[in-house]
Amino acid sequence: MTAPSLDAFLKARKADLPKGPIAIIFAEDDVGIGSTIRHHARIGFANILLLARDDMVLPQDCQDICHQIANDPFNEIPLNVAVNKVNEAFAGRWIYYCYNAEYLHFPFCEDRSIGELITLITEERRASAFTYVVDLYAADLDNNPDGYSLETAHLDSSGYYALTRWKDGDVMDRQLSIYGGLKWRFEEHLPWTKRRIDRVALFEARKGLEMDGGQLFNDEEYNTFECPWHHSVTIAVCSFRTAKYLKSNPGSTFDVDSFSWAKSEKFHWNSQQLMDLGLMEPGQWF
Repeated sequence: MTAPSLDAFLKARKADLPKGPIAIIFAEDDVGIGSTIRHHARIGFANILLLARDDMVLPQDCQDICHQIANDPFNEIPLNVAVNKVNEAFAGRWIYYCYNAEYLHFPFCEDRSIGELITLITEERRASAFTYVVDLYAADLDNNPDGYSLETAHLDSSGYYALTRWKDGDVMDRQLSIYGGLKWRFEEHLPWTKRRIDRVALFEARKGLEMDGGQLFNDEEYNTFECPWHHSVTIAVCSFRTAKYLKSNPGSTFDVDSFSWAKSEKFHWNSQQLMDLGLMEPGQWF
């Protein structure tokens, strides 16, 4: 049964959600809905909240592994408001968020669960995991005009760079803004405020914590990429979202004949490839 709103769901189900981290999937359309839900269930999320149009029909095998909550992505609450509502309701729990057609990867995720990752992060006295959003795209747009294909997914093997963040004339401690992927190669089609590919997709909920529209938190420590004493584990969200946007937007679709270039590499759907490319790192986790 679909809950009529996030507020209604939290009021009715807050007390009886199983222990463990909570995943929020914010559906902007129906592309990749089934695979997104299955992927996050497979890596260990027992609590998956799907915010989607109330007329969206899920694959049969996904209906029992997620909670469907009615939300029109363009007329009702935006992602950051949803995240903040879940944060306030579940202080002390860990929360992960993504859009549809996005897939969380972390070091050794083929053999380790999201619960084990959170245990490591907690032991390092951190409350968040710095996240790279890695653009995926179909190799052949003739057969995949929306840019989405699990079977022929490619990513950029180079072209990434980082800039330090500044506030009030000072460099922010251990904070970086990351750029690259399709948002770098097709930057003329994206406003500059939308070109970052960093995100804090996994964090510990806390009363008073808030995420803004740029996906940064009001506690600056949550926005850091490592702890002060050594390198920390980082994670990656492999995402078709930019490819879908560039091919669905009338201002860009006719300018993009192909996403492939000399540095395109087939994505093998494993964490080792992402670590080898420097798109996430294990830190002290071996």
